[in-house]
Amino acid sequence: MGFGRVVTSAIVGIDGRKVVVEADFGSGLPAFDLVGFLSSEVREARERVRSALKNTGIEIPPGRLTVNLSPADLRKQGNSFDLPIAMAILVAVGVLPQEYTEGFMFIGELALDGQLRGIEGTLSHVITAGELGIEGCIVAKENASEGAMAGTVPVFGFSVLSDVIDFLLGNLEMDPEPAPVPEEMPPAAGLLDFSEIVGQESLKRAAEVASAGMHGLLMIGPPGTGKSLTAKRIPTILPPLTREEQLETSRIHSVAGILDRRYGMVKERPYRNPHHTVSGQALVGGGVYPRPGEMSLAHNGILFLDELPEFTRTTLDAMRQPLEDQRVVISRVHGTYVFPTRVMLVCAMNPCKCGYYPDRNKCRCSERDVRTYLGRISRPFLDRIDISVEVPRVSVEDLAKRTRGESSETVRKRVMQAWEIQRDRYRSTGIVFNSQLTGKLIKKYCALGKDEADLLRQVFDRLDLSARAYDRILKVARTIADLRSADMIGTNELAEAIGYRSLDRSFFGGE
Repeated sequence: MGFGRVVTSAIVGIDGRKVVVEADFGSGLPAFDLVGFLSSEVREARERVRSALKNTGIEIPPGRLTVNLSPADLRKQGNSFDLPIAMAILVAVGVLPQEYTEGFMFIGELALDGQLRGIEGTLSHVITAGELGIEGCIVAKENASEGAMAGTVPVFGFSVLSDVIDFLLGNLEMDPEPAPVPEEMPPAAGLLDFSEIVGQESLKRAAEVASAGMHGLLMIGPPGTGKSLTAKRIPTILPPLTREEQLETSRIHSVAGILDRRYGMVKERPYRNPHHTVSGQALVGGGVYPRPGEMSLAHNGILFLDELPEFTRTTLDAMRQPLEDQRVVISRVHGTYVFPTRVMLVCAMNPCKCGYYPDRNKCRCSERDVRTYLGRISRPFLDRIDISVEVPRVSVEDLAKRTRGESSETVRKRVMQAWEIQRDRYRSTGIVFNSQLTGKLIKKYCALGKDEADLLRQVFDRLDLSARAYDRILKVARTIADLRSADMIGTNELAEAIGYRSLDRSFFGGE
């Protein structure tokens, strides 16, 4: 008769929470009870653990076995609890001394024959272990490389349960998994370049300004003008991910089960392009037991919505709060889940159903049809987009010349310089980019001189702009000034920022 205790963790959102697995073995009729607010897959661990122990050559003596996963108010779900349950039982029945399991976190699924199988979210589990001061993590062999990416605690990978037991008893020598050496990304990943965009100088400029301040960008124009072409190349002008951003992004992808372990952590800024039939839950995140959506998978990168009016209005409006707060909070009866959503939103759309408005030589849509089509996008959603740009058809002369413009590397250097200016300026404010400015911060960092204030006042009255539009113009002007390394916002920067609001009136009827 005995008692055993080991440590593991549960994933809530993308964060880990400490879970203590307790096993009590006593006299009485043979029974195996699992308690602790468990999902169905965790309750099924009872049969997997029982068979895995038997096929490993360990017979549990007859008696009453109770296993509790604490805390009781935290719902446990997923397949990562098999191994810690098995280890707690082995301590309770006397196969392993309690002190031999101290200092380790156990994570993994068990096959019926005692094999250890990989799970999702290993990176997040290992990060949690480091935060809890755990000395080492024991995981499935196929998850060891992913766990070692965290670099916080030693990670030991095993293929079978018997090897874990031998390791803890000192009968098997095992070195921690070394930090993985990622494979090179496929050559195709680096073939896109900004110089491939023919003509469209105003579009390329708008994309550069949007990238420099992580502003939302809306491109409106007929089919075949380079909107999607440009969106795919915006990641090539964004600065590389920092180590902190790599870890944060990889953690989300690990929880979602899409982290490609061959290439180590996510090294390039994510680019997500969901189809317009995507559901609100798939885009924002959710479900009975919430999972990260496309917005979170695009965290620290680009979320591109092509054919914007084809998305349902409900789906687009569900993005409003996550875009504003840069995180989505999903509440369920059994808990609250938080997923980060700091993305650069890039949208593309035709100006009408046929795609050629306002060219009445080609467009056959009535004014009512155009208003109905554009009306699919709500004004509150458009308020989250700082820059709108019209994308005209490319001239035959430009297509014939195929003149190559600036390369991605050239544009990226200017964007990186603007990012550095913003990081230094906002170091003590809790924000990073101009697009995040609000209230008092706008007043402090987007101050205008007399001439600039007069210009903006005239435009505000003439165009009947809203307070939101006023703030957006100031934030974009601040970014344009940063691209020029200017301390103050001048009339040129302000005029360019105002130009990015002109489509509000020509297409959407003003503010």
